[in-house]
Amino acid sequence: MDLSFTDEDRAFRSAVRAWLRYNIPATERPADAAGARAWDMAWQRRQFDGGYGGIAWPREYGGQGLPLVRQLIWFEEYARADGPDIGCGFVGINHGGPTLIARGSEEQKRRHLPKILAGEEVWCQGFSEPGAGSDLAAISARAFIEGNELVVNGQKIWTSYAHVADYQELLVRTDPDSARHRGLTWVICDMHSPGITVRPIISMDGLAEFCEVFYDDVRLPLDNVVGEIGDGWSVAMSTLGFERGTGFIKLQTELAVALERLNEDAASLGLLEDSGLRAMLGDLHADVVAMRAMTYATVSSAARADVPGPEGSMIKIFYGDLAQRIHRARMDVIGVYGLDRGGRYGRDIGEYLYSYATTVGGGTSEVQRDIVGERILGLPRNR
Repeated sequence: MDLSFTDEDRAFRSAVRAWLRYNIPATERPADAAGARAWDMAWQRRQFDGGYGGIAWPREYGGQGLPLVRQLIWFEEYARADGPDIGCGFVGINHGGPTLIARGSEEQKRRHLPKILAGEEVWCQGFSEPGAGSDLAAISARAFIEGNELVVNGQKIWTSYAHVADYQELLVRTDPDSARHRGLTWVICDMHSPGITVRPIISMDGLAEFCEVFYDDVRLPLDNVVGEIGDGWSVAMSTLGFERGTGFIKLQTELAVALERLNEDAASLGLLEDSGLRAMLGDLHADVVAMRAMTYATVSSAARADVPGPEGSMIKIFYGDLAQRIHRARMDVIGVYGLDRGGRYGRDIGEYLYSYATTVGGGTSEVQRDIVGERILGLPRNR
């Protein structure tokens, strides 16, 4: 690992800390879908206007063109300032946009990247299907070429923010005789196209973030294909590399902050006399430090490559388990207070419930272990 902070980096950290202190929204994010989208995009626009949108994105597409270490600094300070969740900007900012930077055409980059950064476009992901969740190679949504268009039919599920999205990173099977990884195509789908039906899904935390999406002869221009027809698996691996790799920089810092809050609350409730609790908090702290080291190593590696490697799967495995243990420990500490979702600890019960998704979303931990075994350790393929 080769990662250090220069005097310029430290000055950047101070500037970020000051900017966040005066700019983090004071209003609550609305609960309704339209209001939440408007709120998320207004906050994204404020970051963009302040010079903190797309810190490591190329300047020619609206970014700042700064080293990836500056993005790491931003995420660390953002988490410590308790900045709001990225919300419906997640897909566009964290892996849709980076995928276009790495694999998109010049026209696709210039058309979409500045609007993503400026809070003018919301993206969602169309990968998972009812019969192909973690086993992405089993997707069956199909598209055939007719003239200069792709005609799409099928279904996607667990599509975050599809009900408010403008575009979708969509993976479809374009070769009807292909199987598994072959014959797939990654295409930009306009979510306002005729033939698209979106149905929100209410999850156990009471939110309707996820959706089902149905496609009935949806026509998309061939110019929207990212990469080549039939090369979608390669492009999708780029997308998942960003999702599982650099996309976790902010999340690991948020876990560290969550653990600090947990220690503070345990002390205020007079629970630190319990030696068992102290030992558990010590173990969690050691794991947070270990995850920070893993994240720094990933940033160091990603700074020398266009697309993060399979090492991101190790971070995802570790993060999912650690997030669940930290939020479960928080429920143990606050006890019955966690039952009042409208009270002081209402946010904590929501985070606890959502933590169950961390070992499933973006590929289950079991699939990630297969990736680590095969692509990093060189073990035989799991048949």
